[in-house]
Amino acid sequence: MNRIREIRNQRKVSGPDLADQLKISPQFLYGIERETRTLSAEMASRIAEIFGVSVDYLLGRSSDSHQSSIPEWATSKDKRDFKRMLEDDGELMFDGIPFDAEDREKVKRVMEAIFWDAKEKNKKTYGRKNKEGG
Repeated sequence: MNRIREIRNQRKVSGPDLADQLKISPQFLYGIERETRTLSAEMASRIAEIFGVSVDYLLGRSSDSHQSSIPEWATSKDKRDFKRMLEDDGELMFDGIPFDAEDREKVKRVMEAIFWDAKEKNKKTYGRKNKEGG
């Protein structure tokens, strides 16, 4: 089963359209989907971001198709900040007991909601500098 093709078909995105978004040829994309071409980590990340799924789901490592809750207003810098916040793969524990994968995912979702709420409040409070007004 190829998740890229599966998600693309579910979302009614043509191969040429996705290839165009990725700045690759449709033939290269079809090679990735048929697994005759290697999917780089960067390309996997870009495809996952386009479809709002995790790379783990895209690669078949997770059956959780949890859609990312990244808001539409989030900039590339905001997304990088969020990714950096989650990169620490240290063990999560509660009362000395390590969290299993399901609990880690729950914590991640809560952290994600808190992160985006804080970002939105920050943008509303401090705003962005008006390029026209200086």
